[in-house]
Amino acid sequence: MKIGIIGPGAMGCLLAGKIAHAGNKVTLLDHLRERVEILNHQGLILEGFEGTFQVKVPATLDPSDLSQTEVIICCVKAYDTRTVAETLQGIGPNPFVLTLQNGVGNVEILGNYLPKEKILAGITSHGATDLGPGHVRHAGQGDTFIGYGFFKDDDDPAGDRQLNQVKALLSESGFVTQLVPKIENLIWSKLLINIGINALTALTHLQNGKLIEFPGTLKILEEAVQEGILVGQKKGVEFIYPDPLTQVKKVCRLTSTNVSSMLQDILKKNKTEIDFINGVVMREGLDYGIPVPVNVLLTRLVKTIEESYGHTVNER
Repeated sequence: MKIGIIGPGAMGCLLAGKIAHAGNKVTLLDHLRERVEILNHQGLILEGFEGTFQVKVPATLDPSDLSQTEVIICCVKAYDTRTVAETLQGIGPNPFVLTLQNGVGNVEILGNYLPKEKILAGITSHGATDLGPGHVRHAGQGDTFIGYGFFKDDDDPAGDRQLNQVKALLSESGFVTQLVPKIENLIWSKLLINIGINALTALTHLQNGKLIEFPGTLKILEEAVQEGILVGQKKGVEFIYPDPLTQVKKVCRLTSTNVSSMLQDILKKNKTEIDFINGVVMREGLDYGIPVPVNVLLTRLVKTIEESYGHTVNER
């Protein structure tokens, strides 16, 4: 298959490298000229469970280079989704667009600009650590689920040919994938994992697995996730995991050495996705009248770190 991947960060490069390594034609779209030049010169370097390998994947600044792709996978930060959607409006002939992003709201943003029947959404709990431009470590394995972004009552994902092609593409590339019918359940289930891990790792600078080793962070993780569960239940979400909190802890163990994407952002002094993760629970909890003090605190602390880059004691 011909695949386009937008956003050559840690997860984007992991997907691109493994999908290309499985024999597919992959093109990476980026907005940074310097990084495109590095990617085209060195290719992608992946360190993982099967060892280290290097694979050539062309990178481009020109969105029209994705015009002949069958599937475009969106791996940008949630705050850049609107820009991607606007860019893809001119891409033909309407390839499927799969978002594997963190947070809530990406599907709706894409649906405001692109044909809704072409939008797929998914979650993955695989972990990837950025070691430099085009150089990533596959730091944790986990579950991957995909489905249609806009669900109709008569949708049968198991019998859908295109959806099964995408499932096969990911599974054959090392991301064993399952199909699900209702995407909101999927996205909120992944959101709980991000709620428990991302902000806490960003604040403590701990790897994922360390969060459940210390009583303090474990307690905060449990309380943050429980608040997310209450808000999700109020929205009518049916979580795909029988015990969501147990699943969050399982992901911590499976990705124990991973440096979360939010911690990677903080270390690079970049903007984070906090507004699309803990910030969602904060806003919706307040709207529903559900107390969510832990998520309010985590959101405000991470936003303060973002706003204070260059002003902390060790940076003066």
